[in-house]
This record gives sequence, structure tokens and C-alpha cells, in this order.
Amino acid sequence: MGVENSGTIQQFKPTIVKFVKNSFFVVEGKADTNRFYIIQSGNVRVSREIDKITGEKESIAGPGDIIAAVSVLAGYSFIETAVAVTDVTTVAVEKTQYSSLIRVKTPIAVKIIQQFSQRLRTLNEVLSRLAVNAAAVSEPAHLFDVGEYYAKQKKYNQALYAYQRYIAYCPHASNIEALKKKAAELFPKVKVIKPVYPPNKMDRTYPGNSLLFAEGEMGNELYIIQEGSVKINKIVNNQEVVLAVLRKGDIFGEMALLENKPRTASAEIVEDCKVLAVNRANFAELIKNSPELVARLTTLMAERIWLMYRQLANTMIESPLGRVYDALFTQLEKERVPLDAKQPYLCNFGFKELAEMARIPPMEQNNLLNRLMMTKKINIVDNRLFISDPAEILRQAEFSRRAVQKAADLASA
Repeated sequence: MGVENSGTIQQFKPTIVKFVKNSFFVVEGKADTNRFYIIQSGNVRVSREIDKITGEKESIAGPGDIIAAVSVLAGYSFIETAVAVTDVTTVAVEKTQYSSLIRVKTPIAVKIIQQFSQRLRTLNEVLSRLAVNAAAVSEPAHLFDVGEYYAKQKKYNQALYAYQRYIAYCPHASNIEALKKKAAELFPKVKVIKPVYPPNKMDRTYPGNSLLFAEGEMGNELYIIQEGSVKINKIVNNQEVVLAVLRKGDIFGEMALLENKPRTASAEIVEDCKVLAVNRANFAELIKNSPELVARLTTLMAERIWLMYRQLANTMIESPLGRVYDALFTQLEKERVPLDAKQPYLCNFGFKELAEMARIPPMEQNNLLNRLMMTKKINIVDNRLFISDPAEILRQAEFSRRAVQKAADLASA
């Protein structure tokens, strides 16, 4: 139980909440995500059901650490359980107060962004490993593998970009001369030339069917989509793992900017895009002068973390059809589609994108699509999925998840 009284952080006046030893801050799965906590004193044990999949152990948070920010900022149910190990004093921050807080306390925003960035990097690695049973690689040498994958898919624009970045980063590699010749042979097949902008040019336009950046290369910019769509993916063990399909208002690329490490994923432009590019030089100014935009950035990062937790859970579903239903339900939940109103819904993606999210091999996709359409609950309208009864998607997804839990219970019995 929390005992509340008033406290002060500069001009901002949040609530001080004290938790006695063994009391719960938040409980995983509960939807009352109105406020998160900044620990002032004491220790808190944090655990997640997904830890069984990732192999991570419960952690102990202490002064300065932030509890439940992902779920609160994303606006979804809690993805963790937090229990006081000792008597704990916290600053409780309501979601509606977040922009005001970071306006006067920018280090908190920076800490949250860094925490989210580190979490995203870890989840990227785990998701890639589980999806294709291989460890992901995020280093310049991996650019060659990215190029090889796209070349085999006859995506020559993307292949040439990855090859060129590999040549730039690994000029002394043993295969450089052969690769230079291969890149020269690819050039006539390239139909899209990605423009190059000066670093201080923030408003940019990029053509579809191209790579904005590739996993393994260094980056110093994040991007805010103004128009168009971008697919975030990884190439692991010569297979594509789709992490997200982003559209207007979404932000991506922040991990490399914040951590000064190689890109952990590629950004493939699906449709012509207009973006706002933010680099390290103006990021600090952005935090200081645009708290609403920073709040938007952390909210989107929180949503991505939540989505990746759901994708990790999806990897445990053995049935391909079950994975498709689960992935579809996750997207409906992400779009906050009301499932109890039984109103039809037109998705902003097609079946191919959904199948990629559920890791369905291309040769199995047509069969699964036919099975879905036979239910008469799903159809294709203008190359997008049309759901006549979203509540049925929830029922099918829950059935698939119960099957996973039942198998886990039998395994542990």
C-alpha cells in the first residue's frame, strides 16, 4: 500500500509515494497504467513472464531507476511485476504530467530514452535469435550478408546500398575487389537512387524500394516519418525478420544515435517517404526546447518495446495459423481497435506484411491466406486485410496462447 504526500522537483510538483517492504508497485497484465515511478530510496524487484523466453533473470532496481514507464507511456497493460524489496520512496509521475516533467527535468527524459534504447537493443537480439534460431550480428562486416540476401531476392537497390556500405567500412577485406566488380555489375539494374542530404538538412524525401540505412553501419540520426511507410527488419542466418512496419508519426533510428553503436536493424522504405532527420548535434537542443516531441519519442519507443514483447511471445506458438492470428490481434490491439463493439476494421497492411510479422515462409503464405478467408471473417480490400469481426481474432489468438501455456505447464509438471 502506498502512503502519499506532496513533493517537489524544481517547479514541478509530483506525488511522493511510499511502499512498504513486500508491497506491489505494479502487476504484469493489469491495465491500470496511469503512472510510473522514479525510485528515490530503497530497492525494487522487477520480473516479467517473458523472462522465461529471453533467459533473463529478475533484476533489482534502486535509486534513480524508473519503474513501469514502458506500459504507462505506451498506454497498454503492464509488462512487468515490481515488488518492494525494502521500504521504498518514489516519485509517482502521472502520464498526463510527463511533458511538464521533462520540460523542467530534462535528465529524466534522457534517462528514460537511454533505458528504452538499451531495452530495444536487447529485445532486437533476442527476437532475432528466437525467430530463426541464430544469433543476430550488428557490425559492419554483416553488411555483406545483408547485400547477399537482397541480391538473392533481386532487390538490387537494397543490395547495392549494402554492398557500398560494406566496401566503405571494410576496405581491406579479402573479398573487396570481387565485391567492387559485383557492385558495378548491379548498378545498371538499380532503378532508384537515394538522394544524399547535408547533415543540417532536416526535411528530407526518400524513394520507395530502397534502404534508408542498413544494419551494421554506424548512424547518427533518428527519423520521424511525415509521409509514407518504412519496414524495420533484420537479416539473420539468410532470413528476414520483420520487426515493425512504421508510418506517419512514427520515429525510428534512435538507438544508434543515442548509443553510438552500429545499427541493429535495417530501415527499408516501402513507400516514398518524407521524414524529419534529427542528428546528435541538434538532439540535445530538441530535448531542451521541444518537450512535446521528446514525449512523443519516448511514447513511440515504449510502444515498440511493448510490441516486441508481444512478438517474442508469438515465437513460442508452434502453429503457423496460430502465429498469424496472434500477430493480427497484436496489430489490432496496437491500433486500439475496440474488440467488444464488433465493428469491422480495415487494416493498413496486407497479408504479406502480416505473414512476415508471424515468420511464415513465402511458400506457406497462400495456403494460410486461403484458410483465413474460408472463415469469412477476413477478406482482402484494396490489398489490405479487412476484418469483419475483430472479436473473433481475439478468440483465436487467446486459443493459441492457451496452447502455449498448456505446453509449458506440461513441460514443468
